[in-house]
Amino acid sequence: MTTQPSSTPSVSDAPLLSIIIPAYNEEHRLPGSLDAIVEWMESTPYSVEVIIVENGSSDRTTEIAEGYARQYANIRVIHSDKGKGAAVRAGIYESRGEYLFMCDSDLSMPISEVEKFLPPQLDGYDVAIGSREAPGAQRFNEPAYRHFMGRVFNFIVRILAVPGFSDTQAGFKMFKRQAALDIFPYQTITGWTFDVEALYIAQKQGKRIVEVPINWYFDDDSRVDPLRDTWRMFWDVVTIRLNDRRGLYDPRVQA
Repeated sequence: MTTQPSSTPSVSDAPLLSIIIPAYNEEHRLPGSLDAIVEWMESTPYSVEVIIVENGSSDRTTEIAEGYARQYANIRVIHSDKGKGAAVRAGIYESRGEYLFMCDSDLSMPISEVEKFLPPQLDGYDVAIGSREAPGAQRFNEPAYRHFMGRVFNFIVRILAVPGFSDTQAGFKMFKRQAALDIFPYQTITGWTFDVEALYIAQKQGKRIVEVPINWYFDDDSRVDPLRDTWRMFWDVVTIRLNDRRGLYDPRVQA
């Protein structure tokens, strides 16, 4: 069972930023992404930690991640149950930063763009969503059918769960620490749609959510099956609404 995080990490060793990377069978993509993150960290004035969350891989993901952790003191490896949502939640609970950034293993958003989510470029929010649709955002190399499927799912999300946002599924999101501590104890979905649930809970709690335009590069090694996973995510969105009716996101019911 995952232990909930401390809300008051030691000031002396707490980084400004925690980067949380869920990793499932990522032996091919993880080294390039970590090399890019390390290069960026060496040039940034921010204090940063990287938490790689391996969640049930059957390849060399753990071996590769632990190799980087031995080489760099600010990289850690933890393990979680299967599912991207389970991995991100475990990373949130292990993090020590003031800002908690979830980041896909393929690094389809260049890591330097994380600065768009941090002061002085951005502040005064609880949750910031990396958006491929907000004004100023750019998509690169994305097939038309994938774009269409994404827009269909976003329409479903806006109608049934999280209105008002043009893109909730880019895979790059920043949480202020206290906001994450408020949101993730109520998370129930462990798969791809966990972030829609997190945003639904955030809106229910009155958190301030903003969209941040990003440059996003399509990866043809994406693990998302457009038909199978879109159908599965649709039912997850329905489940979110049913969970709310059952009081699963209400602290008065859960007390």
